[in-house]
Amino acid sequence: QVQLVESGGGVVQAGGSLRLSCAASGSSFMIYAMAWYRQAPGKERELVAAITSGGSTNYADSVKGRFTISRDNAKNTGYLQMNSLKVEDTAVYYCNADVMLIMRDKVGAFWGQGTQVTVSS
Repeated sequence: QVQLVESGGGVVQAGGSLRLSCAASGSSFMIYAMAWYRQAPGKERELVAAITSGGSTNYADSVKGRFTISRDNAKNTGYLQMNSLKVEDTAVYYCNADVMLIMRDKVGAFWGQGTQVTVSS
């Protein structure tokens, strides 16, 4: 199995920055795509940003130009740099990864437990 652990959430004033990390651990695995989702109270979970194993990225329109997704394949870790944060960015942020379980020869989708990001005005 693979575990994803997010870190870096917290409380920040509008206009500030946070950097989220998502570290994958386990044995005999390879990460394909990674993504960040968020879910605000009373709203559905939405895709924020995604990155392929080759480094291609895509972003939700609401975060383009402010957020940057990246990954360090050697460390099995993904990142979400969030700048110019707005109150409406407040949500629980979840890491998601498509992972090849090598010994089982199958691909599975894994989620982290989530990290709270609160942007105050």
